Order: sequence, then structure tokens, then C-alpha cells
Amino acid sequence: QVQLVESGGGLVQAGGSLRLSCAASGRTFSRSAMGWFRQAPGKEREFVAGILWSIGLTYYADSIKARFTISRDNAKNTVYLEMNSLKPEDTAVYYCAATSRLGGRRVDEYEYWGQGTQVTVSS
Repeated sequence: QVQLVESGGGLVQAGGSLRLSCAASGRTFSRSAMGWFRQAPGKEREFVAGILWSIGLTYYADSIKARFTISRDNAKNTVYLEMNSLKPEDTAVYYCAATSRLGGRRVDEYEYWGQGTQVTVSS
């Protein structure tokens, strides 16, 4: 099992920035990819960004490209999501996820999930 704990959410004005963190523990050696997803009220959970842990390859949803950056710290077993130029439509609960498989953009490709952290962007 892999345990994931997110932090860093909060309330920010449009145009502002936030940095989310996700600390992984447990059988982290089995993790090959990690990702960030988000879910707004009344909407399905959607992919935001992913990273292949061993080589650091990153990939993003087109809707947030160039505004968000995913990164990792191997020593701390932590993945980050730096969010800039935030918009009200970025308001959602943000979830960290991990998988022992190659990783992708679908919810069902990830086996482990954090509890989520709320991000609210005011206009």
C-alpha cells in the first residue's frame, strides 16, 4: 500500500499562485508514476498533471499547460504542483494519486489516492 497526504490548498485571488504538496509513504518503491487530479462540484474528476517517478518525465492536461508545473523530490518522496495565474475555474478539490503501472491521464489508471485538498480561486 502507498499512503498519500496532500497539503497546501487554500483560498487565493484570481491571478495568484499556490503550491500543493503530496507526501508518499508505505510501499513507495512500487510507485512508478504520480499524478494530480481535480474535481469541481457537480463535475467528474479530471486529470491535471502527471510525472513518471524514475525519469521525471512530466505531462499535463491541455487546459492548464504552461500555468501549472508538477515536480518531485526523491529524497522526501514528495510530489508538488505549482499553480500560477490561477482562475476561478481552477476551483476544485485537488487529489494526489499514485500507480505502480506506467501512469496516464485516466482516473482508473491510478491505484492510490490522497484525501484531497480544497483550492478556491476568487474573482
